Amino acid sequence: MHVFTSVTTNYLPKAAALAHSVKRVHPEATFHVVLSDDPPALPPRVTGAFDSIINIRELPIENLPRFIFRHRLVELCTAVKGTAFQYIADRFGAERIYYFDPDIIVANRLDDLERALDAGSVLLTPHSIEMETDPMAVVDNEICCLRNGVYNLGFLAVRMNRNGRKFIDWWADRLRNYCYDEVENGLFTDQRWVDLAPALFDDITILRDPQYNVSTWNLTHRRATGSAPYEIEINGRPLVFYHFSGFDSGAQLTMLDRYGSHSPVLYDFRDWYIDRCEYFGQSTLGEIPCVYAHYKSGIKIENAHRVLYRRREDLLNHFPDPFDDSDPSRSYRHWYRNHIENAPAEPAPAPAPAEPEAPPRVDARQSIKRLIRVHAPEPALKAARSARSALRRLSGSR
Repeated sequence: MHVFTSVTTNYLPKAAALAHSVKRVHPEATFHVVLSDDPPALPPRVTGAFDSIINIRELPIENLPRFIFRHRLVELCTAVKGTAFQYIADRFGAERIYYFDPDIIVANRLDDLERALDAGSVLLTPHSIEMETDPMAVVDNEICCLRNGVYNLGFLAVRMNRNGRKFIDWWADRLRNYCYDEVENGLFTDQRWVDLAPALFDDITILRDPQYNVSTWNLTHRRATGSAPYEIEINGRPLVFYHFSGFDSGAQLTMLDRYGSHSPVLYDFRDWYIDRCEYFGQSTLGEIPCVYAHYKSGIKIENAHRVLYRRREDLLNHFPDPFDDSDPSRSYRHWYRNHIENAPAEPAPAPAPAEPEAPPRVDARQSIKRLIRVHAPEPALKAARSARSALRRLSGSR
């Protein structure tokens, strides 16, 4: 059994808490950390449960500086997940690979998941397994799933047989090219892609048991009892793994208050988790910015810089290492400052000329009559009238 997570330095304390929780129930598991960062020297307390640390530079990703720069940091940690599955399978000969987000705690053994992988190739957990009835929960949970993805990719398990590898190769390719938080464009990092998986691939197993991937988004139908951290039951079944999603932003506590007040043990679990992360250095490592958050000069990279860069093929080709701003004549940062931030405002385009009104439609016969009346001499008009009257009388006599 191979297990991995994907982090930057500031999430290493959470990764350590996850690793120790896995090793507690599966000491035979091999635990990998995929690290998209260059951390300082790490104490053994943090790394003790890590069997390997795989730096992003070890992954087979072409044009790595371009790839990294295109992604915000949260996008980056998800964009490498598919490639990490491939790398762990190929380098370590892993036949079964489990991915967990770093903010997950595994509370009990994964034996039932192992049996599920005997029958299927890919295991997914939906955000919700029961329909909501409260209008607020519909908005918070069901509409959120429509926007961000049906399945929570904080967990993914794959047996690397033919079907599992086919899925991973497809997913990895999509994440290398389209792993962005652009909900307005139908993308939400790695999750929205997997909405397609049950239609595209065989052997996809959807786990609908309430003890997996428990989090605030599914507490409307799940009751927690027992004692924290490892004796919690969900709807009478032993909790297998719990997801502290949204912890650092404060959203986890807000949503726990909204939907988890019926389960006081989850507040005890949260307090334990805070202490556990602190034990692994949250107050120190948790404050270290990612090396890829800044240009080489130390200037912070704004999200707008990344978004423009990834949307323009000419910029990707012209600035193969956009982090390097040492030479202003070849620096993406300086180009952005000169051509985007300090560019003169475009003059307002001149208003389009008004369409000329179409001339009134002219009846040619009436126009000729007017010309005759205006320009013909009176004797000629009288002669014409007399001739017209004679013709009418002649026609009437017939």
